[in-house]
Parts: sequence; C-alpha cells; structure tokens
Amino acid sequence: MAPLPAHPAHDDLRARWRATLLAALGDGPEAPDPRATVPGATGPQATVPGATGPQGDGPGATVLDRYADDLLGRWAEPQRRYHTTDHLVAVLHRVDELREYAADLAAVRLAAWFHDAVYLPDRSENEERSARLAERALTELGVGEARTAEVARLVRLTVTHDPEEGDADGQVLCDADLAVLAAAPAAYAAYAAAVREEYGFVPEELFRDGRAAVLRGLLALPRLYRTPHGREHWEAPARHNLTVELELLSAS
Repeated sequence: MAPLPAHPAHDDLRARWRATLLAALGDGPEAPDPRATVPGATGPQATVPGATGPQGDGPGATVLDRYADDLLGRWAEPQRRYHTTDHLVAVLHRVDELREYAADLAAVRLAAWFHDAVYLPDRSENEERSARLAERALTELGVGEARTAEVARLVRLTVTHDPEEGDADGQVLCDADLAVLAAAPAAYAAYAAAVREEYGFVPEELFRDGRAAVLRGLLALPRLYRTPHGREHWEAPARHNLTVELELLSAS
C-alpha cells in the first residue's frame, strides 16, 4: 500500500474508527470491553488492549488501524477534489450532529466511512463498489451479518439520497452527506469548484448541462432533508445555494 499522505485529522479519524468499530462489534454505543477481541483476527494483534473508547491506542489497536489506513488511503486518492478526507470528516461531524435521530448509530457511522471509499469520477458504480467493500471488510472484522448488511444498504442509498419514511438511519446518513449544500456561500462556492475539478475531463458545455440537470433535480424534490434538524436548519440555505449556482450556470 502506498504511504498515506499526511492529514491533520488522521489521528482523530483512527480513534473514531476504533471506537465505532468496537461499538459495532459490541452492539453498544461505546467499546464493550477494555480488552476487545476482533473476531477473525489472529496473532499478537488480535486483541485491542486499552482501546476502551475514542482514544484507545494499545498495541493491539494496530489491527484496526490497518483497516482505517486502507480507507484513509482511499479517501486521499489523487483524483479526488471534493470527495476527500475533508469530506469524510465533515460527514462524520454531521452524523454526530444528527445522532439523536439514528436507530443504529454505529451502522450510520460505518456507512459514512465507506460511502465514497471507492470513487472514480468517470465511473457510475462507485456506490455499489463501496458497498461491496464494506461487506467484505466488516465481515473480515467480525461485524454481525445484520449490521454489515445495514451498512451496505446505507451506502447504496447514497445513489439517490431518497430514504423512505421511517428509515431513520437512511435519513441521517443522507442528510449528513448533503449538508454541504447548506454551507455558507463562500464554502458552497468552494464545494462547487471542487466538484468541477473532479470532472475536469468533461468539456465545459457538457459539464454545465449535466450539472444544471443535477441541480434542477435537487430543487424539484419536495424536501432535500428528512431529519427535523435538517429541515429546520439546512433546507432554506441549501435551496438558495442551488438556485444561485443554477443561475450562474445558465448565465455562463
């Protein structure tokens, strides 16, 4: 595996990954035991001594860090401009913000880690490949079949961002992923510019037409956000940002 490019959030992200995975293994909100065993792992790193919470850093934590670093390496791939480590950090923070609405917070957090783990701008099967990666990795780590399936379902849901009524976890993940649409104008402009960079291989006219179609589709939705927090705080600014970007595209 290529060396992981430095990022100031990497240590915090590794800690988040350990805590989330141990919660998923223990079927609880935090790590279940001071000496958590990773099912399926063998050898001296099969246990995670000292990994009792977000700052768990015992020597056995290395077995978890290997998976974290594989994911972090994917998020740092050079073809990415928006779907980067910063996006992962932002989505995880938004999931934290919406945590009260989740039914299975560990599954939602894991889905955030995997939802763009496979990302090539010129491919259409990124979400499906990301979901399959989640299924494979979480099975290897010993996460239960039902929770693994739920994580994969949530990742696949980011194709449409259209969770059904009553799908609490789907609503949290999709709202967290789309929260960038409600950013302050300067941050939204930076997001739009990063998306354009990711699609730098697409000629300007084709990109403009395609992006405008995406924006119109979003604006046509009866609701962009499904959680109460998202509807109250993000719906209006997101629609404003989308409308402004569409007007700029139309004028260019």
